[in-house]
Amino acid sequence: MSLSPMKQEILETMLLNEKPMKAMEIAKEAKKEFQPVNMHLLGLIKMGCASLPEKGLYVITEKGKRALGIPETTKEKAAAILAYAPHDKAFNFYVTVGKPLSLHAHNLRDFANKLDRADAASVEFHLQRGDFEAWFKGLGDEELAKKAALLKKRNVAGEDLRKQLRGIVEQRYLELAKLAGQPIPTE
Repeated sequence: MSLSPMKQEILETMLLNEKPMKAMEIAKEAKKEFQPVNMHLLGLIKMGCASLPEKGLYVITEKGKRALGIPETTKEKAAAILAYAPHDKAFNFYVTVGKPLSLHAHNLRDFANKLDRADAASVEFHLQRGDFEAWFKGLGDEELAKKAALLKKRNVAGEDLRKQLRGIVEQRYLELAKLAGQPIPTE
């Protein structure tokens, strides 16, 4: 399925937010005019790439995710993504090349928690290099890799980057745990 650049940006905005959004919110976050966004949303609904779970609120559908190149996640795939990664496959945080932070993440939940301990410069360093995308892909999570790439594309930085990345990873963790039928910790 071929998407216009505008439709792709709208779907990417909905993908990053993972919550129902008003057309005005989508336009604002995508830095686009409201009228064209509204018209493209109608087209995305007709294509089956977006839906209206509530009046005036839009969400991306599985078909919309596939249009962005994200495969559907099965129960088995979700369990594999959530599995504990051995030390040689863990994410190692660095301040810069050759300067490790002695912070290691062995799974998505661990990663979200360790993000708070890594300084903002380290988070920016890894985002710009594509390290987060690569690690998420290595875990088998194309959707999370795409979201990290979108944060990079949008030049999110500093504490805003840390906050958004943590939120995205935590949300994805909860989705995958639910899909895999794993208990969700209540800390």
